[in-house]
Amino acid sequence: MTMDRVRIGTLGAARITPNALTKPAKNVPDVEVTTVAARDMARAKEFADKQGIPRVLDSYKALIDDPEIDAIYNPLPNGLHGVWTIAALEAGKHVLCEKPFTANAQEAEQVKAVADRTGKVVMEAFHWRYHPLAARAVEIIQSGELGDLRHIHTQMVFPLPRFRDIRWSLPLAGGALMDAGCYTIHMLRTLAGAEPDVTRAVAKQRSPGVDQTVVADFAFPGGFTGRITTSMLSSKFLRMSARVVGTKGELKIFNPVAPQFMHRFTVKSNGSTRRERFPKIPTYQYQLQAFADAVLRGAPTLTPPTESIANMKVIDAVYRAAGMEPRQPTT
Repeated sequence: MTMDRVRIGTLGAARITPNALTKPAKNVPDVEVTTVAARDMARAKEFADKQGIPRVLDSYKALIDDPEIDAIYNPLPNGLHGVWTIAALEAGKHVLCEKPFTANAQEAEQVKAVADRTGKVVMEAFHWRYHPLAARAVEIIQSGELGDLRHIHTQMVFPLPRFRDIRWSLPLAGGALMDAGCYTIHMLRTLAGAEPDVTRAVAKQRSPGVDQTVVADFAFPGGFTGRITTSMLSSKFLRMSARVVGTKGELKIFNPVAPQFMHRFTVKSNGSTRRERFPKIPTYQYQLQAFADAVLRGAPTLTPPTESIANMKVIDAVYRAAGMEPRQPTT
């Protein structure tokens, strides 16, 4: 049977779900958000009413087993990403999984093995990668306009002093590197077009095993270097940026993660400077359309499990270089 749209159910009523799923779905005709599942039925019903979701189920298992659902959106805490993505795949569902993909690289490889066996689409929700701004940045770098690469610095810092937030929980695979830092590593790897080796990493811990700030340095094949700066307890209100330096020029991007709100994209080369502008269409809308295209039409995605494994390997390596242990799945 050929699907004409993707019926999606969401695991839980996470804060990110409206921006990442229900709002963009209104502008992606190929997608219909039909169901939400949560252990707290009162919260689930309130969320469903507010977001216009017609059905509510009282357990995650009921959702993934539902024959009226084609795909699952997984915005659960980091340590639960792997187990519930695998469960959804085994139940015959496609999965759009929030970043970071899993707790560590080993678990990411397990997810890929199940996805390969079931033939279902699994896509990590690095929404920034699907925006035209990201595509243009890669195009400029690969064109040679900046010359040979010399250094790339990506950063994402913000203050999150709510210490009961799940992002501060070690049992839920939290920490700055997992939450904000996974973006910086993904941007670094994407812009470099290559996989790095960690040369140095320093972490400041908020509590034992939970990083609040991480700075890491990298070496890439070809001799250029990289750095990531990430923090969830920054004195700066918000800083999201990427800087790419080459032998012939430089690319600076302010807010590559959510350019629909505001962005600056500045290219310096050949003795001149220019700024480019991009659509204010949300990154999440591009991402959701890409997911629908993959499910309905077999289109390739920019964030498949192979890419997720590579990203998690770097995250694991940074933790080890900083004298910490990679995260573990929630038990």
